Amino acid sequence: MSASGTRRTRWVAGSAVALAVLFAGAATIASARDEGAAAAPRTPSAESADAGFARAMAVHHQQAVEMSFLVRDRTRDEDVRRLAYDIAHTQANQRGMLLGWLDLWELPKTAPDGQGPMAWMSGGHDSSPDAHGSHGAHGSPDAGGTAHGGAGFAAHDGALMPGMATRTELARLGRAEGERAEILFLQLMTDHHEGGIPMARGCVERCTVGVEKRLARGMVEGQRSELDLMADMLAARGAAPRS
Repeated sequence: MSASGTRRTRWVAGSAVALAVLFAGAATIASARDEGAAAAPRTPSAESADAGFARAMAVHHQQAVEMSFLVRDRTRDEDVRRLAYDIAHTQANQRGMLLGWLDLWELPKTAPDGQGPMAWMSGGHDSSPDAHGSHGAHGSPDAGGTAHGGAGFAAHDGALMPGMATRTELARLGRAEGERAEILFLQLMTDHHEGGIPMARGCVERCTVGVEKRLARGMVEGQRSELDLMADMLAARGAAPRS
């Protein structure tokens, strides 16, 4: 990526975080009003699902933004570039909101000592795998997905959570060109969404801050729609999601 492209990427990400901190404050106040003016807003603890989801999904989203910028420079296909832009724009803004909430709650952006990034999902029953379509096995407990706190998943080669691409896969995407880059991006992003959706559903079930639960619910709906789109785009290129 050129120096100007790098500066532009950093500007977009930095602006998204700065704006999201402002909007997150207003959203948190509005959420508190929705839940009753008489009750004082409760600040989540560092070990809470609210904080754990914010930390984990911020990291998960950052990689999606990175992959989107990588493929933007590896293909001229307007459909893929448009999808990549939409994912980068949406997830950079959502990441800014998540980090903004952690700042407002005065909580660290890293997990407490001795806890992995998915510890917040343990200790309760998670949702069943998505019933609206199966684009792979990453979201199912049998595949070591994020159901039941990501049981069976071990961080490796830079992939810290289920669905995340490894350093090796990111390097391959950075070297690929044209249709090869498009297919690899669509497959990696499908895996990424398959890992992210159960995390967002976990927040819908476990988080206590209303505005964060609503954001998580929107993530589920948006990424389900993108999974369908990416499956169609792969089929048009004679490919399919990875098993």
